[in-house]
Amino acid sequence: MATSAIPAPLAQLPNALTLARLAVIPVFVALMVHAGDAHSWPAGILFGVAGITDQVDGFLARRWHVESRFGKIADPLADRLMIDAAVILLVVYGRLPWAGLVVIAARDLLLFAGWQMLSPRGVEIDVNLLGKAATWLLYAAIGFRIVTHDATEWPLWLFWIGLGGAVAAAMLYMRDARKRIGAVARAERGSLVEQADARETRAPWRRRRKRRLRQ
Repeated sequence: MATSAIPAPLAQLPNALTLARLAVIPVFVALMVHAGDAHSWPAGILFGVAGITDQVDGFLARRWHVESRFGKIADPLADRLMIDAAVILLVVYGRLPWAGLVVIAARDLLLFAGWQMLSPRGVEIDVNLLGKAATWLLYAAIGFRIVTHDATEWPLWLFWIGLGGAVAAAMLYMRDARKRIGAVARAERGSLVEQADARETRAPWRRRRKRRLRQ
């Protein structure tokens, strides 16, 4: 579907969904704090809706060809904040192990470091399929953990599987980032060499011109 066929207000829907996901994070946190160490269907439903909109906004942006710089930054940020808030609160109330929070934090720091390296160079790397699947698993595992009792263990297994996939996806992201940075660096070096060669080629002509001017 061509971009011109999408009405302007509708074209803003993906970004609006992302903003809505950011806006409900405080509400989600309040629901989780109210529930404490007990399960919470309101918080779980809100978390699940956020996970669904995460997929919907990206799908619509690609389908309608209305991807934006804002969306590429805000969409993953909303995911990180929602998932991190849920994991932190579940850990605080003893419903997830501390190791899960440590791994989540390390992965996010790794991704942030990669973004810091790539952004100044204008390099963008799309989320890989493994990363998308891992995000889905994390949303599902955390959502099920929120709405089930502590004795229910299978959401924990699903959480570790999703977390392992997320870490693997982050490593693939860093590998691709290093390749892209290397390619950009080689291109920059090649451009510098070409400029130097061009200056050397023009140098004899300039020297002959200066000699004629002196005569």
